Formats: sequence, C-alpha cells, structure tokens
Amino acid sequence: MADTPPGTPLPTPPTAAPLPPSVDSVTKAPRRRVSWVRALVLTAVILFIAGCAVFMVWTLGESLGGEALLIGVIAAVLPVPVLVSCFLWLDRYEPEPLKYLIFCFAWGAFVSTAASLTVNNFAADWFERLSLPTALTAVLVAPFIEELTKALGPILLLIFRRREFSGITDALVYCGLSAIGFAMVENILYLGGYGYATGVERYGPATGTQQVIAIFIVRILLFGFAHPLFTSMTGVGLGIAARAADRRVRVLAPAAGLLLAMMLHGTWNLLPTLTQATGQPLILLYGFIGVMVPIFFGMVGLAVWLRSWEGRLTERTLPDYVQAGWLTPPEVAALSSLGRRHAARVWAKRVGGDAGLKAMRGYQFAATRLALLRDGMRRGLDRRPVDRARAAAEEQHLLQALSGYRAYFVGRDPQAPVGVWDGRRYHLRFPDGSQRPVDAPDEPVVPIPVVLAPPPPPPIFPGYGPPPGWPGVRPPAPWPPGRP
Repeated sequence: MADTPPGTPLPTPPTAAPLPPSVDSVTKAPRRRVSWVRALVLTAVILFIAGCAVFMVWTLGESLGGEALLIGVIAAVLPVPVLVSCFLWLDRYEPEPLKYLIFCFAWGAFVSTAASLTVNNFAADWFERLSLPTALTAVLVAPFIEELTKALGPILLLIFRRREFSGITDALVYCGLSAIGFAMVENILYLGGYGYATGVERYGPATGTQQVIAIFIVRILLFGFAHPLFTSMTGVGLGIAARAADRRVRVLAPAAGLLLAMMLHGTWNLLPTLTQATGQPLILLYGFIGVMVPIFFGMVGLAVWLRSWEGRLTERTLPDYVQAGWLTPPEVAALSSLGRRHAARVWAKRVGGDAGLKAMRGYQFAATRLALLRDGMRRGLDRRPVDRARAAAEEQHLLQALSGYRAYFVGRDPQAPVGVWDGRRYHLRFPDGSQRPVDAPDEPVVPIPVVLAPPPPPPIFPGYGPPPGWPGVRPPAPWPPGRP
C-alpha cells in the first residue's frame, strides 16, 4: 500500500530527509565526544596490539627463519577468508562494526598468541626441570591460558561496549574471529616450523613441501574448526550475559562458558597425547567421531537457530511500534526472515532505484537495532539512569532514521492504492473517491509500507521516559484518516 493512486506520477523525494551517505551515520545514536582519556586509552590499546604483533613476528622469524616463515604465513592465511565469511554470515541481520571485528581478530592473532607462547614455553621448561613429560603442557596449561586470552578481547568489548553485544550471535562472531586469528598464527608455527623447516633440515625442500601439504590437510582441512569451536563455548556465555539483567548471570554465564571451553580444549589435546603414549590410534579416531563431531554439529545447529531467532525478534518486539503508529504490520512481517528482507529490497529498488535500495537496507538495519534496543528495555538491561536516558535517546534516533528512510520508498508504487495506517487499521481511498477503514490481515506479508498517521509515543518502560521532542518529525499524510 502506498500514498499514490494508480496512474499518478512518482513523487520527488523530500528534501528534508536526504538519503544518508552510510547506514552507520543514521542508524546509530550520536557518538560521545572523544575526550583525551578515551583517545589515550585507544592509542594504548593500538600500541599494545602492535607491540604483540612485532613480538610474534620477531619470535617466529628467529625460530623458523625467513623462508619457512613466509611459507607458513601463506599456507596459514589461505583458510582465513573462508572461516571469517562463515562467522560474518551468521551476523547478516545486524552486522557488527568493522573496527570491533578487526579488534577481536587482531587480539586473538597477536595478544593471545604472544601471551600463550610465553606461558606455554615457561610451563614446558618448568615441567622439564621437574623431570615431567613436556606433553603435559598441551593438556594442563595450554587449554587454560589460550582460552582465557582468546576470550579476553571479547570480554573487554562486553565490559566497555556492551551495546555492541545484541546476544549470543554477536558473541559467537567476536569470539570466533578471535579464535580464527589465534589459529592463523599458531598454524604458521606448525606449517612453517614443524612442516617446512623440519622437512628441509632432514631431507630437503621437497620433503618440507610434502610435510606442509600433509599438515595443511590434517590441521586445517580436517581440524580447522577446533579453535573456533572451543572459544564458541565462551561466546555462548558472553551472549547470555549480554542479554541478562541479573548480575549473577552476567558473571556466572561467561565463567561457565570459559570453563567449558577450557575443558573441551583440554580433551582435544589429551586425545593425541594418549594416542602417542599408548600407540592406539583408535583413541584419536573414537574421540574425534564420538565427541568432537557431535559437539561441532550441535554448535552449528545452535548458531543457525540463533540467527533465525534474531530475525523473529522483530516480530515479537516491533508490534509495540505498530500499535503506536510508527510501523505497519507488513513492514514488521517483511523483517522476520532474510528471504522477506530480500524481497523488500527488490521491491524498493523497483520503485525507488538505487536510492530506494540503499534506503531499504538502512531501514532494515535500523529496525533490527530498534528491536534489540526494545528487547533490552523489556529485560531491564540498563540499570543506571544515564544508561536508560541514553537508550531512550537512541530509540528516538532510530525512529527518526526509520522515518527518513521510509520517505524514499513510501508512495512510489503506482500499482498500490492510497492508504494511511493509524496504528490500528488502514484507511483506504478507492478509485471512486470513497474511503473506509480496513483491518490489517492476519498474515501481513506484503513488504510495502503506507503513510503513517502522527503517532503517540510507544509504551514507556519504567525509568526510560519519553525523550525530548517526541514524537519527532513525521512525513504528513496526504489526507486525514477518518475523512472522505
């Protein structure tokens, strides 16, 4: 439904609401002023990660040599785009800021590996001085320090940027990227050191190349999911904590997820250790098929289900704004799945061109963030008055963004009748000039919005209050609802 009757020319987009140059510039609340303290902290974090990167490059270069390091880097980087794409695929409803994704990847690749390498080497030397097998390091030390350091980056994001955690899906993405970065650098050591350098030292370059290929097949093609799988357990705990109002859950859920990640990682390292000690390869085979494979597919199923849950969240939350007159039932229905969102973008491009397509993408992103924000209000995630006021201001900002985006595709379809939605029913004008109200259908799936009557504010949760200037700018209806 649209506000233009069949046969009339398409209206010109309003000059009061130009299409923004980027989605982020409109769909996110105004940024805080960058103080010298925040600038100093940001600079310190960047320098710290850069220092760890330099340490790892120097350490690996000294240990492997230039040629082995180069071959290890090339081989280890090959699977990274595929693994990163899998995690970004989970986050299509509400993509996370690129800077935080890069932070988590760099944290796992450099900070976590630097700390883990230092602690593991110290533990191995200590076990050797005690005349104990150095293999104990892989079982008793490595799982704890590696999982702790991999998770520390996402944990810092949760503490200082909690609003960037919309749930378990976001936590899985952050933790997964940290684990991918860690695995990439670790694979450099295995492929370049234990593979190429060892083979060249013993038998020559041909043997080194063969060993690189063999390790690549076993360690990356077959077991490349291991580190992301371990750290995803921590991600589940962080995601639960991000959407929990109870402080006990906020502490216990990440701790339980981290402990589970350590146990799973330790079990994984124990399997080859037992196989080597007993000479029974079936231990590794049974452990892989009976333990790791079911857990892997269970986690994949959980991630896919959570991905669809994020889409269904709009159906559960945004009806508040439908009743208040900010959205129409078809718009909410069109946000509930990626297929319907794609259909809405196709329609927007047909009636509004590239500007309409870009506006629909921004609209969908803003609507998803609005649903997550509203869900947080229902859960009572913001305890401090300043956080509640910020959430209310962000809500107004997102509603204003939705109104601006709608102006680029509302009223542009000449094949749709004139209609106005007042929060309860449609007011339609027919070709003979008559007008009558029509109730919304039970299954509104047509992704075509109509003009909105000026809305009252949506239900206010305790402590949030209406933001200043409510209800904000609204494109006027072509004719008042209720009049012929």
